[in-house]
Amino acid sequence: MSNFSSCIYSGSVIHKRFKPKKHFFSYKTFSLLINLNEIEDLQRKINFFSYNKFNILSFYNMDHGPRDGSSLTKWVKKNLIKAKININGGTIKLLCFPRFFGYVFNPLSIFYCYDKNEKLKAVLYEVKNTFNEQHTYLFKSKLSSNLILHKCNKKFYVSPFIEMKTFYNFRLSKPGNNIDILIKQNDSSGPLLIARQLGKKINLNSKNLLYQFLKHPFMSFKIIFAIHFEAFRLWTKGIKLVKRNVKIRNNLSLEK
Repeated sequence: MSNFSSCIYSGSVIHKRFKPKKHFFSYKTFSLLINLNEIEDLQRKINFFSYNKFNILSFYNMDHGPRDGSSLTKWVKKNLIKAKININGGTIKLLCFPRFFGYVFNPLSIFYCYDKNEKLKAVLYEVKNTFNEQHTYLFKSKLSSNLILHKCNKKFYVSPFIEMKTFYNFRLSKPGNNIDILIKQNDSSGPLLIARQLGKKINLNSKNLLYQFLKHPFMSFKIIFAIHFEAFRLWTKGIKLVKRNVKIRNNLSLEK
């Protein structure tokens, strides 16, 4: 048994596009849900996993938050204060892909912020594009039972095949024995795209992490290859390109 509240989620990512042409793909993945208070203990207990250092698998602060290598916990708490959210010394957990041999691309990472009574108080959706840009949507949690629901306008250029004038509906389960993250993107005339991540919880220890790595030894490279391959498929279907007019580095928006 693992002594960590951090864990592995093994599952898949699914994309389904409805218009102007139908398009679908799915691939197997695994993610880590990392309690940021445990990250240094993880590298001590798992010898092929490192924190801010190169290894077979690793986690770097610079891949998230302010992306300058500084404390992610401090960055999250600073933004929670701006949003008038107090977690009172609670826990921050981050769902993300680890680095594989020093490389990672996280299209979506999610910070779950709990108070000391383990009540979910806020969720931060950290979205990246292939231009090394990032936008984070910060929501106060409106948790009822196990379901988390959020919605907002799109504020960040992600796909060269989707207009900016769209909006997101986020529907996700509170992380437990499973995760189910569903993002529906709509335009003014209805559903445009659904992206979903499913995962089953596995204890985070050396044996289980090694097994997931051996199942997906080139996962980071596969993800970035799949993004470009699927973009090529969309282009061959005649879907028009949308120009990227605004270049950003790292933005955050406080959502309702």
